Amino acid sequence: MKKTLIAAVSISVAAFAYANTKSSDSSELVNQQCNISAEAVSTLKGLRYGNASIRKDVSSLINTHLKTQENRDVAQKTLNQMVDDKATDVTILEGKYCS
Repeated sequence: MKKTLIAAVSISVAAFAYANTKSSDSSELVNQQCNISAEAVSTLKGLRYGNASIRKDVSSLINTHLKTQENRDVAQKTLNQMVDDKATDVTILEGKYCS
């Protein structure tokens, strides 16, 4: 189940990233990555995955799909905040961290 979820999320991000041929990340791509991270964190929390596993799996998506190191660093920081947050609802996580 976990690998299926990550694969589905990865495919959707990859399709969007493939369409973006610029050498840097668009703000739309960064925002979409945040929303996907929130959805993945919410789902994995609901499945009772450990925080370390969530960080590892979602981090690999971030590193694969964001091109610039600065955006990766910001996305990693946001990911850590989402994982540490007690909220499990995707809309709450998106509202707090993807604005």
